[in-house]
Amino acid sequence: MTDRSVSPTMSGHMIARTPAGWQPESWQRELAEGYRLPAELLAALGLDAAMHADVDFDPHNPFPQRVPLSYVQRMRRGDPSDPLLRQVLPLLSERAPSPAGYGRDPVGDLDAALAPGVLHKYQGRALLIATGACAVHCRYCFRRHFPYADAPGASEWKSALATLTDHKDVYEIILSGGDPLALTTHRLAALIERITVLPQLRRLRLHTRLPVVLPARIDQALLTLLANTRLKTVMVIHANHANEIDTQVRSALVELATAGVTLLNQSVLLQGVNDDAAALAALSEALFDAGVTPYYLHLLDRVEGSAHFEVPTHEALQIHAQLRALLPGYLVPRLVREEPGAPAKTPVF
Repeated sequence: MTDRSVSPTMSGHMIARTPAGWQPESWQRELAEGYRLPAELLAALGLDAAMHADVDFDPHNPFPQRVPLSYVQRMRRGDPSDPLLRQVLPLLSERAPSPAGYGRDPVGDLDAALAPGVLHKYQGRALLIATGACAVHCRYCFRRHFPYADAPGASEWKSALATLTDHKDVYEIILSGGDPLALTTHRLAALIERITVLPQLRRLRLHTRLPVVLPARIDQALLTLLANTRLKTVMVIHANHANEIDTQVRSALVELATAGVTLLNQSVLLQGVNDDAAALAALSEALFDAGVTPYYLHLLDRVEGSAHFEVPTHEALQIHAQLRALLPGYLVPRLVREEPGAPAKTPVF
């Protein structure tokens, strides 16, 4: 059983212990009971660990496995190629030497830092690393090597946001991480309160995977918080496959939309997960049924350890052309890549 008094960041480090007498919310209990060891995850799916020589079973993996129980329950038992399992199961190939073009900061986050944890890449928008913690460790995560220890904690948020005071052209704050919804609602409310003090801001955007991997996080306290900020709230979720959108996830997304949150989805095109037009079409349909607009389909960010997920650009273009033939235009996400130093996401034609 996981020690609920600590919370690992995406880099595997532990953050401060919670106060004595603290009682976790239901979603925090579920998160604490998630799967941390590959052998336990495989056993839960009826798979024999001894038959999977490609899996990295090292308990000291610097980017350890982390996956909530509810997400595992959506995986197909007995199927080692399940598209959800493939996203979270550590493989030895992650430790292989990376091909040319792969690095530890593939999208230029560090060069875009205005201050520790504050990134300014695009006109009108700034991004705040709200936390290094996340509910799931996706094996293709472009921030798997990010120096979260340098990002601001709650005590430094005011200082971090103060750097934006003189940036009158910034009208939108993006909360990212890690995952901003990994914060307790109390801490998230404190952060949003500090953000709304900046008079030039019009929108608050949250980039989050939690509504998909841990839908219990979308509770009434969070819905009330997001419904009552003066800022127009946009939530960009991250789903890659239609099997991720079950009844509980759909209900959580509908509740967010009902609370006035604009919902968008961004996916990553991943070999062995969704590199198929029919799978992507099913995802778009499932998202739209839940009130979410398909937004971006990203080519893989070339972070060290993720090369086995890459879909070549020419194949991505073919898949996207097939997708356009299957769906009405408003359900087709834009095919893009992120390039360090570029003024916006780069469309792939």
